[in-house]
Amino acid sequence: MLAQNSQDLAPLGMNLLDGGGVFGVWSETASAVELHILDPDNTSQTLHKIPLELTDGGIWTAGDDRLQRGIKYVLRADGPQGPRHAFNFERNLLDPYSRGLVRESPKDYHCVAIDTSFDWEGVEKPHTALSESIIYEAHVRGLSRVNPLIPEDIRGSYAALGHPATIEHLTSLGITAVELLPIQAFISEPRLVNLGLINYWGYNTINFFTPHMRYASEAKRAQGPEAMLVELKMAIRELHRAGIEVILDVVYNHTAEGGHKGLTYSYRGLDNSSYYRQDDQGNYQDTTGCGNSLNFGQPMVQRLMLDSLRYWVEELKIDGFRFDLAATLARDESNHFNPRHDVLTAMQEDPVISSAKLIVEPWDVGMGGWQTGNFPPGFPEWNDRFRDSVRKFWLQDVASYRGSGNHHNGVQEMASRISGSQDVVSEGSPLGTINFITAHDGFTLWDLVSYNVKQNSANGEGNRDGSNNNLSFNHGHEGETSNSSVNFARRKAARNLIGTLLLSAGVPMITAGDERLKTQSGNNNAYCQDNVITWQNWDPDQHRLNFQKTVSHLIALRKQIPALRPRSFTKLDEPTPDHDQMLWFSGRGDEMSIEDWHNPERRTIQRLTYHLMNDGSKQGVLLVLNGTEAVKNVSLPKPKGAKGFELIWDSASELPPERELILNPGAKLRMVETSIQLFRAI
Repeated sequence: MLAQNSQDLAPLGMNLLDGGGVFGVWSETASAVELHILDPDNTSQTLHKIPLELTDGGIWTAGDDRLQRGIKYVLRADGPQGPRHAFNFERNLLDPYSRGLVRESPKDYHCVAIDTSFDWEGVEKPHTALSESIIYEAHVRGLSRVNPLIPEDIRGSYAALGHPATIEHLTSLGITAVELLPIQAFISEPRLVNLGLINYWGYNTINFFTPHMRYASEAKRAQGPEAMLVELKMAIRELHRAGIEVILDVVYNHTAEGGHKGLTYSYRGLDNSSYYRQDDQGNYQDTTGCGNSLNFGQPMVQRLMLDSLRYWVEELKIDGFRFDLAATLARDESNHFNPRHDVLTAMQEDPVISSAKLIVEPWDVGMGGWQTGNFPPGFPEWNDRFRDSVRKFWLQDVASYRGSGNHHNGVQEMASRISGSQDVVSEGSPLGTINFITAHDGFTLWDLVSYNVKQNSANGEGNRDGSNNNLSFNHGHEGETSNSSVNFARRKAARNLIGTLLLSAGVPMITAGDERLKTQSGNNNAYCQDNVITWQNWDPDQHRLNFQKTVSHLIALRKQIPALRPRSFTKLDEPTPDHDQMLWFSGRGDEMSIEDWHNPERRTIQRLTYHLMNDGSKQGVLLVLNGTEAVKNVSLPKPKGAKGFELIWDSASELPPERELILNPGAKLRMVETSIQLFRAI
């Protein structure tokens, strides 16, 4: 159980005061802990040793007038020996609560005591409702590394993230929140270093309070941790000024210390037996696939995460978090997933943390790892079933039909996904599902329609890494081609995928670069590629620009039409406030029959959604899907009160419609093969 008085214990980390400071670090089993102030000109030498005193709750603390802004420091800890311990009083250790880090060498880091004050200039958080959110998953470095509109000396940095060119791109798309791949300080695994590669994604955290140093501009890195922190805050401030929230992808499930043979930087040396899940023989109980799992059965490990979250929300004005491998956070003493785990409850009950969006990746690699739909309300989940269902419908089934003349899936599962995945989420509303087609992990949108097989040789693992189950379809040619008909089919397939994402109930997440049809040359696990494979492509190719216009158009429609973003599951009767009405029709224009729902060859469906406006009027939108490889003459429905249907998007067209097209209820609609049309009911 989380210690109710944990926040009342002695403060942790470096707390600067007038005339000195107070420092605290937790270690339940240490016998001695020292703080070493380093020589600023030669950090291999110690200027001062400050012994820490053990106080309540296993917290070691000291107050000293030598604890001043700008000092460089490390910790040393001694304690019992044995299979579950890793104490070494000669080893320098990082403060888990450090706000500033400096890297002297690949294996040598030290902490810096910094001032975290900043002028936010009165800029407030956007406070965008989840129902209104359009999330854009991006990498700080990759987003701007080759953007010609950004000064070269800041490309790939926090400064570039807040640059007007970046913000203009996001606002022109209609993005409401940028979700950043990990920016908490991380390091590359020794295996990657030996291969001449790096951990590009950042899922290997060394400290939960410090921004990653490499993402600061070169000038700010030269000035030190305070300047780097200011640069990040400036970027967040400018994004907020533009109405864009900032969500952080955070990795609290494990640390960069890896398994027993990994390097010791902090937690292992301070209290290996308490920070990490181990058996009695000291073997790590790893449910992350990364060598270790933090022990969230330990109240002070919970406090570490909660304190870190509060810091990012309060000090850096972060608007939300996406928790990597979140199932690990909620495992009990027997390593079973517990949706009522103390750490989940504590986040929801904390007034600071609960004010942020709390998005979970609902799985890990442990026993019963896939927990989609099992997290409690208040934790919207990445919905892998949405991803897979949509890929199957538009890609795998089309490939199957071309090969065998048969489809494997009809419209039933697709209908569940585009209506909010009520069969999956625990939230009780579509806001419980974070819908996505692609993410950092896997094929890009363009590669999804261009490759049947992953191409990961550049990762140095003999193409063994990465998923083999991509549910992709290359449309008759593997990889890039100059064949215009193949490329046209691929672009239409990409429009079907992104259209389904943005026109479905739930919260959509777009992966940066997909709006410009970025390719990774078939690499579906580009975690170690810091190069053109992963960097955003700003090539002004007309097809890329056309696709970007399509994405902007779809997002604008989603924002304009409340029926496209319901906040609760629909009712079958007349719509009521906060409840939409969703009606389903076959390609014949009549209500769906049992045969229509279950026959895999009947792949044409119409969804009519009505939203009750504040003035009592109803607003309706009709979504028509033709999932077959044939031109279909679809009969539009004749719902009560409908006067007509205005075409507002057609996935068969390279650009959004420029002229008005209004059809009467019951009219015949010609739809090309595998396409979507969207109508406004009038």
